Amino acid sequence: MKIALFTDTFLPQVNGVTNTMRKMMDYFQRKNIEYKVFAPKYDDLAIPDTVEQYYSINFFLYPECRLAFPNFFRINKTFEEFQPDLVHNMTEFGMGIAGMSHAKKFGIPSISTYTTNFSKSLKYYNLEIMEDFADTYISGFHNKNLLTLCATAGTEKLLRGIGVSRIARFSRGVDTDLFNPAKRSMEFRKAHGLEDKLVFSYVGRIAAEKNLDILIDAYCKLYDMYGKKVALVMTGDGPCLDLCRKKLPYDTVYTGFLKGEDLAVAYASADVFVCPSATETFGNVVLEAMASGLAVLGADAGGVGENIRHGKTGLSFESGNADALCADMATLVLDENQRKALAAEGRAYALTKTWDSVFSELVEHYCFTIYNRTSNN
Repeated sequence: MKIALFTDTFLPQVNGVTNTMRKMMDYFQRKNIEYKVFAPKYDDLAIPDTVEQYYSINFFLYPECRLAFPNFFRINKTFEEFQPDLVHNMTEFGMGIAGMSHAKKFGIPSISTYTTNFSKSLKYYNLEIMEDFADTYISGFHNKNLLTLCATAGTEKLLRGIGVSRIARFSRGVDTDLFNPAKRSMEFRKAHGLEDKLVFSYVGRIAAEKNLDILIDAYCKLYDMYGKKVALVMTGDGPCLDLCRKKLPYDTVYTGFLKGEDLAVAYASADVFVCPSATETFGNVVLEAMASGLAVLGADAGGVGENIRHGKTGLSFESGNADALCADMATLVLDENQRKALAAEGRAYALTKTWDSVFSELVEHYCFTIYNRTSNN
């Protein structure tokens, strides 16, 4: 089996798509599945022979996602040499369009993955007027593929609501060896002045569409109640970083983007993880936090809500309600036993979410699509 993967975001970017692709490439190599990645070029980093990169510029809404300008002649040549059995479009823009176009040209089946709720993110940039256009574009793109993969039941419902018809589930996993309570570091806590504090953690893009206004409001109220007994660590970067520095308490810790062991240490060295976003199609960070042994608080919307069984693997609060989030945060400040119970249940849940099982199901989708296309032909 030979797979051509097209994506508008790629390494060294740190996001859900690139994390999934990195794990996917490792799985394909271990299982002797041949693949080629067609991706935007970010810089002059060395890349393996399995990756082709193309000129690109920043996408104004999501700098992590690039507007690529694929060289169709170069892709043609690669397809003639590689002869893929299936095209998998990981994103819906320049590279995804190129993948879909070449699948049609070469008579190859194509599938797509829906990972980002762009239309619901537009309101955070005062672009609500474009929501209908975005939904029409997204549904049109995915319906041109034989199958659209999404991570959760809520996302499937959203896609069917805008007219996408052929949908299957493609969940996500977590590396429970990397993200592990054993990575908890007193050195990390001392370095950031967190030794005797209950530490709340946020990991992700520091941007408006992550509902950070809710976190800011809730944590400021909590800080008024408990002062230096609590702390907040913000891990990530983005356009709202200056706003956070202005509005959050002065002793809030900002680590910048972290990855690998550094990220694992930052997770495990906290006590409670907070995810206020209501637009996640899955929320990889929630699984990473659970695997790291943290009690998790998450909005009851999107993919985040589906990973949290309220009162078991975490606490769900009403999306957009800062008072509800603050109340849950305060509960976990006061109730150490509940914190530990949520953390233990969350870790147990994360241990069931292996990447190998996720990609085994993905390969089944590949085989099903290739077989059906061949049979129909």
